[in-house]
Amino acid sequence: TLVGCRMQTLAWLGMASLCLGTVWAVPAKKDKRKAEKPKDDFALYENMDLDNYDLTLDNYGEILDLSNYEELYDYSDLVPKIEVGTLAPRPKDPVALPDLGTTAETPKLQPPTTTDPIGPAPIPAQGESLPSCLLCLCVGTSAYCDNTNLEHIPPLPPDTTYLYARFNRIGAIRASDFMGLRKLKRIDLTSNVISWVDADAFRLLPSLQELLLPENRLTALPQLPRSIVRLDARLNRILSTSLRPEAFRELKQLQFLHLSDNQLDSIPTPLPEGLRSLHLQNNNIQTMQEDTFCNSQDHSQIRRALEDIRLDGNPINLSLFPNAYFCLPRLPTGRFL
Repeated sequence: TLVGCRMQTLAWLGMASLCLGTVWAVPAKKDKRKAEKPKDDFALYENMDLDNYDLTLDNYGEILDLSNYEELYDYSDLVPKIEVGTLAPRPKDPVALPDLGTTAETPKLQPPTTTDPIGPAPIPAQGESLPSCLLCLCVGTSAYCDNTNLEHIPPLPPDTTYLYARFNRIGAIRASDFMGLRKLKRIDLTSNVISWVDADAFRLLPSLQELLLPENRLTALPQLPRSIVRLDARLNRILSTSLRPEAFRELKQLQFLHLSDNQLDSIPTPLPEGLRSLHLQNNNIQTMQEDTFCNSQDHSQIRRALEDIRLDGNPINLSLFPNAYFCLPRLPTGRFL
């Protein structure tokens, strides 16, 4: 009996020890993991100099590694889902919309009265001028009238600076077409059927710098203002006999004179000193004077500005006039045989 009691006591003590060992073992494992975690976190920062930690645009990529930023944070669930529906049609009459700011009743529409009817703008009669820029597209101070079947220059706003009226059917330029347009700097009338220009149509424009008249039917050049820098009258029917004597002498600002593909039989002289480009190709020029480009009495003259002379397509033999080019920086382009 005594032996049995001792055996039961030992068995009970053994069970108690086993239970106590299990209970104490679990916290020990958790404490071990808690102790190791700061060590792992510290390993991420052991290579960073925390004393000199200064985040700037230069070291931003070195300090923060954003290569796996999308892997760490997934925002796909936070993106709002937008369902596209059909909007209600806009009312045709905005007067019928209720005023949401007040509680008053929606005003009822009244039938139109006949005492003061409001209709479309009246159509001008034959020969009557249309409002400014009605036939063109005006953007800022530029008027674009290209390919609009114009037969004359339309009325333009007084502050117009650039006019483009190309590819139309304009046949004549009247003195009144540009009256009062003192800011006009460029007129481009390429590809029309212009055969006549009034004497004062361009001469009285104080700011005009570029006049473009290629691909028309001109037989003579219009009078030009002294402010002109570029004149382009290619592909016309201009004759040398129709040019005014010394037509370009007073045009001190003229730099580009392009008269190719006309019916000229001589080079217009005298040419302004500031001229840089002279295009006379595909005319009927057969001869020239020794002082056409240079002063034959002053062999020390150097005309540096005139670097581009085109005489190709003419029957003239340029080698017959060697004394005409001594002051030029480059020989003219043309036939030397």
